[in-house]
Amino acid sequence: MIKILPAREIDQEIKNELKNKYNDLADKRVAFRKKNWYYYQKLIAYFQFLIPPGKRILELGCADGYILSKLNPSKGIGIDFSSRMIQLAKDKNTNPNINFIEADIECIEYDEKFDYILMSDILGDLIDIQQVLENLRTACSSETRIIINYHSILWEPILKLAEKLRLKMPQKQSNWLTKTDIHHFLNLTDFEDVSFERKFLLPKWIPLLSEFVNKWTAPLPLLNKLCLSNFLIIRKKTSPPIRNYSVSIIIPCRNEEGNIQSAVQRIPKFGTSQEIIFIEGHSTDETVEEIERVIQFFPDREIKFFIQEGKGKGDAVRLGFSKADKEVLMILDADLTVIPEDLSKFYNAIASDKGELINGCRLVYPMEKEAMRFLNILGNKIFAILFSWLLNQNIRDTLCGTKVLFKKDYENIRLGRDYFGDFDPFGDFDLIFGASKNNLKIVEVPIKYRARFYGKTNISRFRHGMLLLRMTLFAFIKLKVKH
Repeated sequence: MIKILPAREIDQEIKNELKNKYNDLADKRVAFRKKNWYYYQKLIAYFQFLIPPGKRILELGCADGYILSKLNPSKGIGIDFSSRMIQLAKDKNTNPNINFIEADIECIEYDEKFDYILMSDILGDLIDIQQVLENLRTACSSETRIIINYHSILWEPILKLAEKLRLKMPQKQSNWLTKTDIHHFLNLTDFEDVSFERKFLLPKWIPLLSEFVNKWTAPLPLLNKLCLSNFLIIRKKTSPPIRNYSVSIIIPCRNEEGNIQSAVQRIPKFGTSQEIIFIEGHSTDETVEEIERVIQFFPDREIKFFIQEGKGKGDAVRLGFSKADKEVLMILDADLTVIPEDLSKFYNAIASDKGELINGCRLVYPMEKEAMRFLNILGNKIFAILFSWLLNQNIRDTLCGTKVLFKKDYENIRLGRDYFGDFDPFGDFDLIFGASKNNLKIVEVPIKYRARFYGKTNISRFRHGMLLLRMTLFAFIKLKVKH
C-alpha cells in the first residue's frame, strides 16, 4: 500500500517535537471541534460538495479521522504521524472501507492511485512541502484531484489570539503561505491548479449573521480576499525529463574552519560530475589549513581551492565562477544555514527546465531559533516586494545566498555587467539584475533556513541594509527609468 522512505536525520528533532505535541493534544481535539462546530459544519459541507460519495480517497494528516469518515468513500486511507491520533481514528471508525495508517507523509511513496487526495490544514506543519508533493505523484493518475485547504495569512494574528484564548487547537509551527508560495511548489513538482476558491468570512456562529455573511457577502470581489480558508484543487502534469549536467559548487568562506569538512561530506551526489570550489576570503582562523586538510581527506572528490585577492562575497563568487569548468554553477554559503542536502532540489529545478536562475527562499518555512533576526526578516520582506515590482517576476527572498544558473547564462550576465557596473559586494543582486536584463526565468526553491553551528555572521544589518536601499534605487533607475 505504501513504501517507507528514509527520513533526513537533520529534521528528526523537529518532527519528534511535533509528534509529541499532537499526541498530547489528541484527546482534546473533539472538545476544540465542538467549540468551532459551525466552522467544521461548513468545512464538511464544502468537502462533500467537492467530493462525490463512493470515491477512492486518500487523506494526509487525517488526525482522528473526522473528515474522512464524513465523505463516504468506496475506499478511504487516512495517514497521520501521531500515534495517538491514529489510535483514536481506529477506535471511532465504523466504516469497513476506511483504514488508518501511522506514517510520516514526507517519507512515503504509494503503490495505488486515488480519485481524490485531501490535504486539509496540514501545510503549516510540514517540514518539506515539496517532498510531500513529489511523493504524491505516485498516488495520482491523470484523473486524480488533490484538494488543499489552508488558512489565509491575513488571519494569522486572529488565529494566534484564538490559540492563546484556548478557542482553537494550537499548532507547534506554521508555514504561512501565500498563493504565490503554493504556485512555486506546484511548478517545482509538476502539478497545476484546476481551481481556487476562498470561503468563510465569518467562521464563528452568530445567529442570523453568519449564514448571511458566508452565503452572500463572502463570495463578493475584494471581500472574498478576507476569507479564512483557501481551497486549491490541483492535478498532476506530465513530468518533463530531467537532463544530466555537470556541476560546479562554489563555496565562499571566511572564518568558517568548523564548517569545511561538513560541507563536503553533506553535498549529495547529482549531475554527471561535480567539482567543489572553495574561495577563501582572508580568514583569521584556520580556514585555509582546514581546506587543505579536507582536500587530502577526500581524494575521491574533485575539490579546488583559491584565495581571493579582493574582498566580499560578490568578489569571491565571481572568482569561483571564473574558475568553474562545469555546465551548472551553484553557490553554497559556508555557514551551512542553507543545508548542503537541499542542493539536489536546486539541481532538479534547473535540470528539469523549471527556471534559468534558481533562487533559494528562506521565508516560507519557520526558521530555527536565531537563524535570522527580526529586522533581517522584515528587511527581506520589504525588499521582496520592491524587487518583485522592479523585476516583473515574483521574488520573495532576494538575499538567500544559494543561487544556481547555467554557466552559459552567467557568461551573458558577465558580458553585460557594464550596464549595471560593479556595484554589489554580495553577488546576489549582480545575478538577479543580470538575469532580469537577460530575460531569464527566475524560480524560487523554498528551503528551511537553519541556525549556524559554527562562527558568526559576516553581515552588518544596518550598514548593509543602507547599501541595499541605495542598490534598490539604482535598480529602479536602471530597470524602470532609463529605458
